[in-house]
Amino acid sequence: MQLDSLITEFDRALRTLAAPARSVRPHPDSDVPEVPLDPDQRRHAAALMRINHCGEVCAQALYQGQSLTSRNPAVRDALRSAADEETEHLAWTERRIAELGGRTSLLNPLWYLGSLALGVGAGILGDKWNLGFLAETERQVEAHLEGHLSSLPASDARSLAIVDQMRRDEIAHAETAVGFGAAELPAPVKAGMRLAAAVMTRTVYRI
Repeated sequence: MQLDSLITEFDRALRTLAAPARSVRPHPDSDVPEVPLDPDQRRHAAALMRINHCGEVCAQALYQGQSLTSRNPAVRDALRSAADEETEHLAWTERRIAELGGRTSLLNPLWYLGSLALGVGAGILGDKWNLGFLAETERQVEAHLEGHLSSLPASDARSLAIVDQMRRDEIAHAETAVGFGAAELPAPVKAGMRLAAAVMTRTVYRI
């Protein structure tokens, strides 16, 4: 990889981990009124949004690694486009965490590096497996977000609006990957991905 490309990718990582994210689209909760939550509800909602924020950090790293090793320019463009939407998710969750009085995960750099390595590995296997990994990731994220829609306080309409829009975007990303010819991953790989996600979720809820 050329030096200028290395600098660009390093800058991308720094912006994901250290700079405030920006959203081109309006925040999904912009027109939703804030409703008072009791302390336990606020802590729980903030922890769930911290998990979602961390997931978006991982998504940025995955897309970065996958696009670096993808052989198809059209696939690379699709990955970059999806990454732009994931950046908006970072902005939405970041602001909501602050509103709830929470903080982002202290382990974000660790999750980023691990996800980057996974993305590079997926890309090396070839575009159909690269896209298959992307599609399965998005399906699992969709299921995870559906769980959060059930777990968030019913009165926390602002967080619910954010999570619901994120879920819609993830569905679209999975459909895009399938449209580009994503391969179906073996069942053991899917199970391993679910296990890794469960470990990350339990850890980030607390840290």
